Amino acid sequence: QVQLVESGGGLVQAGASLRLSCAASGRTFSNYPMAWFRQAPGKEREFVAAIWWSGSVTSYEDSVKGRFTISRDTAKNTVYLQMVSLKPEDTAVYYCASGPTPRTIFYWGKGTLVTVSS
Repeated sequence: QVQLVESGGGLVQAGASLRLSCAASGRTFSNYPMAWFRQAPGKEREFVAAIWWSGSVTSYEDSVKGRFTISRDTAKNTVYLQMVSLKPEDTAVYYCASGPTPRTIFYWGKGTLVTVSS
């Protein structure tokens, strides 16, 4: 059984920074990439960023490029999302996820809420 647990969300003002963490347990290794998704109120869940455990390949949604950085600690099965220059439109529940590809997700975390005030 694989479990993903997010942490680090909170309420911040526009321009602030937050670092989200996702700890994976139940398996010491996964061959799947890990990703972050987010869902804003009244909107569909959308892809944010992904990182492949084999190699250093990363992918980002256009709206967060240059502001968000995804990284990993392979030994700890932990993935991070460093967010800077946060905007009100970044307000959403952020979910950690893993699957064969970012479009085929097998495991989801429960989410952590990020609220950015203007």
